[in-house]
Amino acid sequence: MYNIGRDIVSKIDKVLSEEIDAIDKELSVKDEVREKLIKITREIIRDSSNCVSSIHLGRISEAKEIIENIRLKVDELKNLLKDHPDLYHSGTVYNALSEYVECLSLYSILTGKSIPRLSDLDIPIPPYLQGLGDLVGELRRIALELLREDKVSEAQTILDVMETLYHRLRSLHYPDALTPGLRHKVDVARRLVEDTKALIVDLASRKKLEAMIKKYVA
Repeated sequence: MYNIGRDIVSKIDKVLSEEIDAIDKELSVKDEVREKLIKITREIIRDSSNCVSSIHLGRISEAKEIIENIRLKVDELKNLLKDHPDLYHSGTVYNALSEYVECLSLYSILTGKSIPRLSDLDIPIPPYLQGLGDLVGELRRIALELLREDKVSEAQTILDVMETLYHRLRSLHYPDALTPGLRHKVDVARRLVEDTKALIVDLASRKKLEAMIKKYVA
């Protein structure tokens, strides 16, 4: 009924011996690359966080230096993973790259340089969109700082940037498999834009009322 000879076990063992040995060598190399990947991505995330902190503290030149250092690490990461696309297109790498996009975009906006293009960064689409989504939250922090300094007009400009980001990102209607995490980030961005707008409108209204009162009292 079945054409199974007595030598089938030895045949299977020979194939498995050769294939498992080859697989073991390949996975050993990939595991070594993965360890290096983890180290570099952690450094990118840490430096990106330090960059954002420097920006909020007004240390723009310091932020620029950090960004240059991150660029080198991103290039190192790309070179490391050039033969490992499966590792490059992973959540670990995407998370690090999105942090890089966020800090670089924040720096670019606050120095009057718009935001970096995807083609300039030469990274996958998902982390680019994720970084822009998270950027809205950092811009809100800037807007709040400006409002505390009574710079309503500048805060309004930041709000306009936030709204532009939100409206552009929400125009992408694709499944999560193509734009992972974007839908959630857009929902968060919408709430941040609405809350910031409400704050600015309320403050502007109070200032207008105060001006009217002073005029009539005088």
